[in-house]
Amino acid sequence: MALETEIKLSVPASSARRLPTHPLLADAKPYRQKLVSTYYDTPDRRLQGKRVAVRYRQKGAEWLLTVKSDLPSPGGLAQRNEWEIPGQPGEFDFSHVDNPKLRRFLEAATPELAPLFCTDFTRLSWLLAPQEGTRIEVAMDRGKIDANGRQETICEVELELLEGSVADLFALAIALQKDLPLHPESPSKAERGYRLAANTQRAPVKAADAQLQLGMSSIGVFRSSVFACLTQLQGNERGARESDDPGFVHQARVSIRRLRSAIRLWRPLLPVDYVAEFDPRWGTLARQLGDTRNWDVFLTEVLPPISKAFPDHSDVKAVAKQAAIQLTTCRKAAQAAMASPSYSQLLLEFTAATVALAEKKKPALTVFAPRSLNKRAKKVAELAAETKNSNPEARHDLRKALKRLRYALEFFAPLIPARRLQRYHQSAAGLLDLLGRMNDFTVAEHLVAQALPGHHSDLVRAWLAGRNDLLLAQLDAMLSEFLSHPAPWDQG
Repeated sequence: MALETEIKLSVPASSARRLPTHPLLADAKPYRQKLVSTYYDTPDRRLQGKRVAVRYRQKGAEWLLTVKSDLPSPGGLAQRNEWEIPGQPGEFDFSHVDNPKLRRFLEAATPELAPLFCTDFTRLSWLLAPQEGTRIEVAMDRGKIDANGRQETICEVELELLEGSVADLFALAIALQKDLPLHPESPSKAERGYRLAANTQRAPVKAADAQLQLGMSSIGVFRSSVFACLTQLQGNERGARESDDPGFVHQARVSIRRLRSAIRLWRPLLPVDYVAEFDPRWGTLARQLGDTRNWDVFLTEVLPPISKAFPDHSDVKAVAKQAAIQLTTCRKAAQAAMASPSYSQLLLEFTAATVALAEKKKPALTVFAPRSLNKRAKKVAELAAETKNSNPEARHDLRKALKRLRYALEFFAPLIPARRLQRYHQSAAGLLDLLGRMNDFTVAEHLVAQALPGHHSDLVRAWLAGRNDLLLAQLDAMLSEFLSHPAPWDQG
């Protein structure tokens, strides 16, 4: 088994021709080859379910059978197990796979393996040795993925580490990105091929659990947690750029909130300059997406019941018209932010800095986690007392604190008994839902005043204030119920 470490970057076709003339490649002789690969799976996609890819690739006169894990690639970094031997298409000998469990799985699936999709591209590659002990292959692939006649373009750059450190790999990627519009890509060719073969519509991607392992350090859990956030963010970036579906921007914002919450949760263990650089940059991106989400919520959730109650009122119609104009403007700004060079640079630089974080034995996760959760629970309790005066700002602060507690619970969930966590989590979710609806109405009042200044918005704002008052009557009871739950992480 070999561990393949690479960074995958997409490049616009209009800029791809500039790569061979880049100064970092000028002294290296390029090698060109045609690569045609066929990917196999069972009719029920069992290999895809295990995140394993099996392909036959033709390189000149040679055919290679490859088995590769197809794990997420946050920030473009992919580290995958790979097994490869010569063979002939249609013949599957997995005796070279030295993982017994995986080998048995592949051998059981062999009778049902059939071609699913193909990749056909030309690779132009350079071998670089920027310093002694470092060798990196730079490859530019241009071609297509074909699945049952449906096609998708391949135009990407891969940097594969042959010898040296991951830091060397990132240093080269960042240097190339300064001169070329390179964007870190999460999906592999195999993942893109599976999506094309299934002909599925792109859908918003929700948060997934971090990949945690027994014995991980506190920094290791941080790294895994923020990489899970990056995976969610990159799963939504194309939809946010190209679609008007509000779910993509919403889930992108969720991923950024979770990521920033992780940075603040682990701040005592992180380098000061790491936090000082990246937390504000992620905050800027979150704000660029925030106005779009606010107008989306207003138009799809808040305004419809008002329009139903006052179907012919001119002020309500005027608000709806102005809100649609505001949403269009904000959506274009959000799409530009997700397509900007600064976003691509942030992904790559943040991933590089996170990979480079030094491991620390202390504090142990079993000490750090409950201490951090207690701190956040205490903050929630303090802010809960300040909501008695129905101050919207205090409720907003409480909502943010409660979200940070919930995210921390999710990051540390494997350490907490599931039954205790479930009851606590359900209570927190109900309270957050109520606070979220109240916040939507408060934000909507500001949006309406912005969209339709003056007395013309009085009716809509009065309706919103009334709904907020109705919800306020439920808040005390839900707060008391939540605060009465014992902290699940403190129980023996």
